[in-house]
Amino acid sequence: MSTADADIEEKLARLREEHRDLDDAITVMSDDPATDQLKLTRMKKRKLRLKDQIAYWESHLIPDLGA
Repeated sequence: MSTADADIEEKLARLREEHRDLDDAITVMSDDPATDQLKLTRMKKRKLRLKDQIAYWESHLIPDLGA
């Protein structure tokens, strides 16, 4: 594994952890009827952006078979 791949793996680990943390927080907030819906919506959008970033960086780890 190259240094660049190791850096990507480290970045992915941080993004996945943040994604899990947001998922847990969203679950807790969703169960509370007094939850600020705007904050919950923003958290869900952030979670989706993280998912997109994870997919983007994962794609960089796949070897280019056409090269």
